[in-house]
Amino acid sequence: MGGVPAGKGCLERDGGGQILICVGGRGYYQEWGNEPKEMKLGDCINIPAGVKHWHGAAPGSWFSHLAIEAPGENGSNEWLEPVDEKQYGKLV
Repeated sequence: MGGVPAGKGCLERDGGGQILICVGGRGYYQEWGNEPKEMKLGDCINIPAGVKHWHGAAPGSWFSHLAIEAPGENGSNEWLEPVDEKQYGKLV
C-alpha cells in the first residue's frame, strides 16, 4: 500500500498491467492523452499492460492506494518523465 502526501510522481508503463484501489484520501489517475480521473475511497482502476499513465495525490490532499501488478510476458515497470507541473496544477 502506498501513501502519497500532496504530490505527483512520474509517468510509467507496467509490463503486465496494474490495478489501483484507493483506500484513503483523494488522488488522480491519468492515461497519456486522456483527461485525469479523480480517485476516492473504494475506487478501482484496471490499467492494461503497456499503457503510459501516472497516479498520485490531488493537490492539497493525500492519497493512499493499493497498486497490484498483474503478471505478463514483460512484467517490468518502466519509469518515464515527471508529470508536467502546469498540468498537475490545473487539477482541483
